[in-house]
Amino acid sequence: MLVTRVLSALVLAPIAIAAVYFGGWLFATFWALAAVAVLWEWIGLVGLRNYSWVAVGVLYALVMFLAPVVLRGRPDAQLGMTAIFLLFAIVWTTDIVGYFAGRAIGGPKLAPSISPKKTWSGAIAGLVVAVLIVVLASRFVPHAKISVLVALTTLLSIVSQAGDLAESALKRRFDAKDASQIIPGHGGVMDRLDGFWAATLCAAIIGVARGGFAEPGRGLLIW
Repeated sequence: MLVTRVLSALVLAPIAIAAVYFGGWLFATFWALAAVAVLWEWIGLVGLRNYSWVAVGVLYALVMFLAPVVLRGRPDAQLGMTAIFLLFAIVWTTDIVGYFAGRAIGGPKLAPSISPKKTWSGAIAGLVVAVLIVVLASRFVPHAKISVLVALTTLLSIVSQAGDLAESALKRRFDAKDASQIIPGHGGVMDRLDGFWAATLCAAIIGVARGGFAEPGRGLLIW
């Protein structure tokens, strides 16, 4: 299973990175497809006749499309591109380090009634390593303050883990192990993007609040 997960990641990650780099219609198309996949999985979980849950799913999928597209901004928006890459680093590091550290260290469960395998040790390790990576990468963010990047990374790592737990709660509510089996070794698109969904929504809100729709990347990163 681990080998399958790694192989799937090696295929999908370069596509995601390329979409961020080029921006524009390619980036928008990437997240539009992700949003469609998420809505399909959501409806598969809750059922078409469960109208209120379907409405929530439509909103969830809409955010999946809009939040990254708004934050990335224009194709030439350097800070928008940087913001998305930093989000990738934060969410991926939090998830991967959390998985391995939790298995290696063990200890008290983070939310046993929702996700029995997640531990406090994994959550903290994922956050700490994410902070270290962003600090090391800070030289690629001109004029950004280290203290701000540390605070943002801490917030977004916590939010991404909350998004992961929220999706776990949804699956438990509807008695499902995975959102789907569309990604070999990973389950569904929702299973891979739940943390990113939450972190990007949070980042986009901060970015737009401080930099407007014209420069949300600057609003997020430069204080």
